[in-house]
This record gives sequence, structure tokens and C-alpha cells, in this order.
Amino acid sequence: MNLTVPNPLHGARFWRAATALDHLPPDEGAEVAFAGRSNAGKSSGLNTLTGQRSLARVSKTPGRTQELLFFQLDEHRRLVDLPGYGYAATSAARRRDWGEVIPAYFATRRSLRGLLLFMDIRRPLQVGDRQLILAAAELGLPVQPALTKSDKLGRGALQTALRGLHKELAVFDTVLPPLPLSNLSGEGAPAIREQVRVWLETQVD
Repeated sequence: MNLTVPNPLHGARFWRAATALDHLPPDEGAEVAFAGRSNAGKSSGLNTLTGQRSLARVSKTPGRTQELLFFQLDEHRRLVDLPGYGYAATSAARRRDWGEVIPAYFATRRSLRGLLLFMDIRRPLQVGDRQLILAAAELGLPVQPALTKSDKLGRGALQTALRGLHKELAVFDTVLPPLPLSNLSGEGAPAIREQVRVWLETQVD
């Protein structure tokens, strides 16, 4: 008997890109944002979670995502790939733009249900990660940390890292316990997909 659970994100398709708030699609339905440092494996994570090899462009050059990229699941549900941050070669003007647009996006987007924050499990909670968590916490926006490259650690080291990060993030009411993710094996993906699915089905009064 096949007990494989269907992937609720598999149908995601690229829809449109936005470089400014006035370019965003209508604020309707529900969407979940994906964020992370430029080298945290965010694009690979988006491909892993959707079960598609090339939905998001993966590059050896960090900082390739320079727009808000919208991927549509259906007429009412979307995934949003936010620009990566923390890449030194990014221009000062671009960093300033992102520093203004992303918090404004969080604050004004009623359809935004949650933030999936990708962090390299070996180097979590860098400056940009903390700033993003603080911005989300101020707005009561739920955050699910997804710890990539979990296959780089042994099981004991992995559990130690998860416990330490969970303890550090416990001060934020809206930050959920961190979940590991291997973009190589897909281990951990089902739990993260389920959280995204729950967010996308959450109704807001």
C-alpha cells in the first residue's frame, strides 16, 4: 500500500516579479514568504519543498534573487521568494532599497500568513537573520526557521544545534521551533511543507 503523502506545494508555478511595493499583485488570498541569506540555500530549498528541480534559479553566485518573485499554487495561494541578503557585493543602493521594501511588505501585506526563514545550520542567526526575525516579531508575523545543510552535521551535532537555536529563539512568541532541511536528500521537507500548507489555509477575519 502506497502511503506517500502528496506534496501540497508541487503545483507552484512562476507568476510574476516585483521590484517595488506598487508592483505587487493584488493583496488577496494567502501567501507565504521565503527569506534567507544569499548563501543559505533558499532557492534550493524552494525547489526541494515544491519537488521541482528548477522552479527557482540556483546559482553559485550569491545574491541572484533581486526581486520579489511570486509563485502561484492556485488563484488564491502563493509563495513569495524574497531577495537574499548579506551578500557583500550587493550595491549599497540595492541593500538600502531592500531594507525599506521588505519591512514595508511585511507591514502592509494582509495576505501574508507566515515567513519561512532559511538559515545554514552551521552559521545560524547572522545579523540579517536577526533583523528579519525582529521585524516579523514586531508585527506578530509567524516565522518558521528552516535549517539548511543539515546533512553536513552528524545526528548528535544536529540535535545539539537544534536545541541551542530553539532556546535562543524561544524569547519570540511568533517564532516556531526550528526544523532541519537537507536539500540533498529532502529529509525534513515534509514537516516544513505541512507548516506552509497550514499557513496557506489560515483564514484572516
